[in-house]
Amino acid sequence: MQFTLKTFQALEIEELYGILQLRQAVFIVEQDCPYLDADGKDQASLHLMGRDHQGIVAYARILPKGLSYEDYPSIGRILIASRARGKGFGQQLVQEAINIIERQWAAKAIKISAQSYLLKFYQDLGFQVIGAAYLEDGIPHHAMIRSN
Repeated sequence: MQFTLKTFQALEIEELYGILQLRQAVFIVEQDCPYLDADGKDQASLHLMGRDHQGIVAYARILPKGLSYEDYPSIGRILIASRARGKGFGQQLVQEAINIIERQWAAKAIKISAQSYLLKFYQDLGFQVIGAAYLEDGIPHHAMIRSN
């Protein structure tokens, strides 16, 4: 999969529309979770997109330290379009996001809020659970940290 990384300001209108459409399809429609996706963090984040011949199929939002967590950069809104799942794109996407954080910000650790059913997926990428489970938008989550 070929990845593209852009700041919010560099996103083309069609790219932004594709990202928002995909985030709504996965997080709001598929997961039946009404929440405010436009949370004010996109403008200060980096946007990692993976495409196929039909458009964006993989996406992650990369947040600098201090935006979601005071002491950690983070990766959020991680998703693979339903038609592209089961092909290993999720691992490629998250590993690319990790590499970007390490290169651009020389981060020693990354913190995420992971849906509980995906713990093994993130553990396989080097993240470790910290603390107890909690509900985020009605879905069980765990805080996880990956240290270099």
